[in-house]
Amino acid sequence: MDKIVDREALVGELNQKLGNCAEIFEDNTNQSIKVKPEKIVGVMKELRDNPKYDFKALMNLSSVDYPENFTVVYHLNSISYYHKLTVKVELDKAKPEVQSITSVWTAANVQEREAYDLMGIIFTGHPNLKRILLADDWVGHPLRKDFKLQA
Repeated sequence: MDKIVDREALVGELNQKLGNCAEIFEDNTNQSIKVKPEKIVGVMKELRDNPKYDFKALMNLSSVDYPENFTVVYHLNSISYYHKLTVKVELDKAKPEVQSITSVWTAANVQEREAYDLMGIIFTGHPNLKRILLADDWVGHPLRKDFKLQA
């Protein structure tokens, strides 16, 4: 059975170690935190390497187009503690950029490319950020709400 991680303690520890970088994100799961985009790599390394949390597995990376921002969503699992955690990063629609976490989890490689291809999220420092599902000459990002399908 999955256990709920103590988000208040986790956010407090992250903010103490890495500066003001995270806050609790209220949703219906009680398993989410929000991280500042410029702090994502440091936070992810801490979540992976801190034996108190031991989030060794990046299960999924996706993105969402909200009216006010794009959000990159990272689903992490701690196999040793049966914890799950969702980490969210909100990005400005005018400049949807966040650091790549491929240096933390190689599993992020393909998933970041999918978010780039379908939503136009730029993952700075990604080793091979190019389209993965659509043709190289495709124009636009089909999962964005403002994308217009042309006949």
